[in-house]
Amino acid sequence: MALKVFFPTCCSLAENGLLVGRWIPEQNSAVVLAVVHFPFVPGQVKQYLAEVRRAAQVEVSVLGSWSNSKPAKEEKSLDRFLEDLGTIFSQDPWIQLSKEQGSKFWSCRATRKHPGGGDEEDEIVLVYYDQRKVMLSQLHPPGAPQAREAAASLGRQVENASELAAMFDTVSQSKPLFMKDQYDEGPVKLTHWQSEGVEASIIVELVKQASVPTCVLLSFLLSLVSRVCLSRALTFWPLSFIWSKLSTCQQLRHRLQHLQVLCSTGKAPDQAQLMRKANIFVSILLDVTLGILLMYWLYQENRIGHLANALIPMADLVAEQLQDLLQWLMGVPAGLKMNRALDQVLGRFFLYHIHLWISYIHLMSPFIEMILWYVALSACLGLTVALSILSDIIALLTFHIYCFYVYGARLYCMKIYGLSSLWRLFRGKKWNVLRQRVDSCSYDLDQLFIGTLLFTILLFLLPTTALYYLVFTLLRLLVVIVQGLIHLLVDLVNSLPFYSVLLRLCRSYRLASGVKFRVLEQEAGKPLRLLMQINPLSYGCVVRTYRLPTYSCYPKDSWGSLCKKLFVGELIYPWKHKGEKQD
Repeated sequence: MALKVFFPTCCSLAENGLLVGRWIPEQNSAVVLAVVHFPFVPGQVKQYLAEVRRAAQVEVSVLGSWSNSKPAKEEKSLDRFLEDLGTIFSQDPWIQLSKEQGSKFWSCRATRKHPGGGDEEDEIVLVYYDQRKVMLSQLHPPGAPQAREAAASLGRQVENASELAAMFDTVSQSKPLFMKDQYDEGPVKLTHWQSEGVEASIIVELVKQASVPTCVLLSFLLSLVSRVCLSRALTFWPLSFIWSKLSTCQQLRHRLQHLQVLCSTGKAPDQAQLMRKANIFVSILLDVTLGILLMYWLYQENRIGHLANALIPMADLVAEQLQDLLQWLMGVPAGLKMNRALDQVLGRFFLYHIHLWISYIHLMSPFIEMILWYVALSACLGLTVALSILSDIIALLTFHIYCFYVYGARLYCMKIYGLSSLWRLFRGKKWNVLRQRVDSCSYDLDQLFIGTLLFTILLFLLPTTALYYLVFTLLRLLVVIVQGLIHLLVDLVNSLPFYSVLLRLCRSYRLASGVKFRVLEQEAGKPLRLLMQINPLSYGCVVRTYRLPTYSCYPKDSWGSLCKKLFVGELIYPWKHKGEKQD
């Protein structure tokens, strides 16, 4: 089995020294993390690596020696000295890497000591990797099929990608080793991806210092707001009903939960929680920015006044169209002959409701501009809050259509269930309420006669009721579709992981789905050289992995369940009920 040595490209120019890293015996591989420069004291190197092991919880040790190109007269003495280091650090196998002067091919040796004496050299596969990218990346998931294919390109099929996962974990958990650079005054000097010094920013450091007290203050204020929202004053009807049904209240509650997650003083336990916080922060920032832009656009050129002036004529036009529709239904719609008495009763009943709705709109007309002004001001809380308020306003402005739909659906549903019950009577059946099933039953002559009369009456009145129900159901579905599109847009802003998508766009190596290996130029007698490159996650996988959970106050019925409800006349609510079963 070939020995795989993962070597960081940032150490290819390092001076002579020791290879420091982790030996993984299960996969017969070694992960080089840094190079310790000459001169050094072996005891101090061992003491430093012990401190790193305690801090990083990674078995870091000396893997072998590293030799950069040197003149020929110094080469023999240097090789002898590097071989002697293997007895001091007692690493088995002892890896020796040597970069030859004027050549891009390296000499690699891995020597194992047998208990009976003698040495044996292993075949080596040298894998170059970018330590910075591997350090900052996250493998998703460790056992992905892409990772298996990448591991298989080393020349051997493996059952899982545990080798790659161990390699990525080794680099990511070795942060204490990378804190020491070559400019430190200590006895140990290292070369790694941060050996030129850790980059820092004064602004970033000031923000870190100020973020802790700011988060504590915001967390205290949010806890007070949360207690007020959970107080008993809001649990009584109708406040509890309004708080649970209005889209604006649901969105404010959802954003309050997001702010509590952001302002928590605890450190994120893992990478997934850290990404969740970042996605929430970017989502809120984008939401508020879009809301402020919308508010700025509405307040420019008196657009709110123009919208308020156009709202009343638009409401009158809708009412006029509904009146014309009812007049058409009260006549001979599409050449259908309706029951005239029931047709006139239903038509006048709905015309009276339209009159009430017009009076209600004209009564509110002096306050419409002020209401729209405050609604536009609420956009500073975010675009989603403004859209939720718009959805609630649409629900209030179309309340008469909802009433028409409820009246028509109730009448239609009563007749459908009445006809189905009388149809069972003709067949000598009845519905057993206790056992929830249809049982046989014997009826006398009077019951059959009354049932026949009622069945005939309901059957001949059904077309008139069904036509009104059909028309107002279509109007109601139109309103629900508009509200559904608004809710879909709110869900997109709430749930899309914008930070993860931007990270995938700008720094794709941060979100890794696996790796691929490119075979470099070879030379006879030299080890196989591979270049490891990171395969980024696809955009679809990024969205599925880091998508934020959102509130679901809207029912999610299947098409079959929706068609069944429409056929039997069951009401379609724009919210969920407690205990409601979803197909």
